[in-house]
Amino acid sequence: MLKIEKQLSKLYASSVLGNLSLTGAWVAILAARGYSLVEIGIAETVFHIVSLMFEIPSGVMADVFGRKKMLVVSTVMGMVSDIVMILSGSLFTVCLSIAFRALCYNFSSGSGDALAYDSLKHVGQESAFERYESNQFVIYRLCSGISTLCAGFALTIGHRLAYGTSLITGTIQIIILLSLHEIRAEHRGVNTADRVTGQIIACVKETLVFLKNMRSCMGYMLCNSLVGALDVLLLFFLQAKLPECGISNAALGFALLFMEMGGIAGSKLILKAKRIRYRWIFAFTTALVLAGIGMEHSGVCWLMVPGGFVAAAADDALQVRTNAVLQDMFPSEQRATLTSVESFCFSVIMIALSPLAGFFFTYW
Repeated sequence: MLKIEKQLSKLYASSVLGNLSLTGAWVAILAARGYSLVEIGIAETVFHIVSLMFEIPSGVMADVFGRKKMLVVSTVMGMVSDIVMILSGSLFTVCLSIAFRALCYNFSSGSGDALAYDSLKHVGQESAFERYESNQFVIYRLCSGISTLCAGFALTIGHRLAYGTSLITGTIQIIILLSLHEIRAEHRGVNTADRVTGQIIACVKETLVFLKNMRSCMGYMLCNSLVGALDVLLLFFLQAKLPECGISNAALGFALLFMEMGGIAGSKLILKAKRIRYRWIFAFTTALVLAGIGMEHSGVCWLMVPGGFVAAAADDALQVRTNAVLQDMFPSEQRATLTSVESFCFSVIMIALSPLAGFFFTYW
């Protein structure tokens, strides 16, 4: 019998271990190693090209083979990424590490939410998913904030030792993931060699039919992805821009932590706005992210940091609401695949914006 509290607690614990590291400020680490913002932008583009290629296939694999298995694969890919980064000595090897990091996110992006929603649905508590999603964003932002707070320490001890610590947390994470209870769609059944291909084809066809009949889903995905891309790029490049504006390595960690706390505020405040229509939430959060970008271009630290805070708050508020709306619309049989389609949309937008943003934040 599924004990939902333990199931969710394990998913929360996995998120903590997956997001807590000494290398959260990876842009700052690469900048300190001598890579330019343009080169960092190229690495970010590689991340999203790989995501574009494998995002939807990873979601299909999660729906066919099981979400729990794909979460374990995700962690293994993350550990491989860390090993490659430890050994890296050129932009090519850095990009290779980033590619494995993309696979890490690919295999977890749809699997975690799908497993959580179907677990809640299994016990008749799917209405609690928005709160679960909010808690996950709090974990993500808090752990990311703590990780970036360690930016100065990571720069002091060097990237090899910093990335090496993630191998330890990854091992613990795998142990926790293996203890999860798998929730499978009824018609999927047990996979056998002669059924796998048919199940994959069926999953893809069913997903395409769903998206054709529910075009509003794509609208939600694109709106959310656009706002998310603008916020992510802003926070990434602020890691490198703030030191250029005179902030010390010690103060940089606290500044990045403060900006991440904006996401926590946004993910909790959105729970108080259940009656506000989605279009108004989208318009308001977009305006806040654009305001954050404008504050970044002031070149004044005491305006740039609050700008990052405001943008993170807007991004997470919209993401929590969007994810809750979409999960209510998705059928269980294609839940991970459809969640991956949203990440696919995000990658498409990021591929277009990442190199432009590198130029924009460098020269404008």
